[in-house]
Amino acid sequence: MAQSDNIDDSSAPLIEHLAELRTRLIRSVVALLIGVCLCFIPIQGQFIAEHILEFLLAPIAETLRQLGDPSPTLQYTSPQEYLFTLFRISMVFGFALAFPVIAHQMWRFVAPGLYRSEKSAFLPFLIASPVMFFLGATFAHFVVTPLAMAFFLGFADVSSIFAGLLGQVPALPADAALVPESQEGVRITFFGKVNESLGITLVFIMAFGLCFQLPVLLTLMGKAGLVSAEGLGNVRKYAMVGILVLAALVTPPDVVTQLILFTVVYGLYEVSIFLVRRVEKSREQRLREDGFYDDEDEEDLAH
Repeated sequence: MAQSDNIDDSSAPLIEHLAELRTRLIRSVVALLIGVCLCFIPIQGQFIAEHILEFLLAPIAETLRQLGDPSPTLQYTSPQEYLFTLFRISMVFGFALAFPVIAHQMWRFVAPGLYRSEKSAFLPFLIASPVMFFLGATFAHFVVTPLAMAFFLGFADVSSIFAGLLGQVPALPADAALVPESQEGVRITFFGKVNESLGITLVFIMAFGLCFQLPVLLTLMGKAGLVSAEGLGNVRKYAMVGILVLAALVTPPDVVTQLILFTVVYGLYEVSIFLVRRVEKSREQRLREDGFYDDEDEEDLAH
């Protein structure tokens, strides 16, 4: 009875937990708003969000230059489209700027309910997660997006070559990426929309950023004993099929991009197996030092 009283006395009332959660959420939202506002600070005559937009659309512009367009142009077709595009960028990068504060508030709310060993186990994963997401986003922007844009926009160049070989159309001007359709002069030219082009780039960044979380997730599950290196190895063939399906869903109908995503994610899966095995060996060594692990018992179980 005394033990029960001690538990009740040491437990914070529900209202206090809710009040603390509200405080953490308010601080997180304030940090997010500050991050969003920072994206609208003018630098060199443009908002920071506009500089970010130019950086994200750079693969499309470079692909158009390679196709013969010396001055790539993207357009918007509604008065509010460009402003909403900047708000979209500011939300994404505002969250990225505020993530350290948000993660810290989450940690301060969860940490009092964890044991010391659980804190030391969970904190490295909280740090590794944004790092892996950044690596995935960087890989998507500098490798995957240029390949995808070359695949999509490259149809203009390929069609022009075949049309010229067949003698159906006159020579193309050097200042536009055009697809000639007939001798009557009907042409299809690329007029890219800002929000749609940005959407493709952000999809790649989010997809690869989340896929790069695989080692963090599986290692954390291995730390909790939910998965094992042997179990992950046994379902390797099913994981390959799942990764192929994932690659087909989150990438354009481009075999090259799908193979890149499959290779990267499957490599991360193998890295996850290695990390889980390291976690298991570390846990086994700790149990052996504490006297809870017996090699003879393990041999009996194996036989």
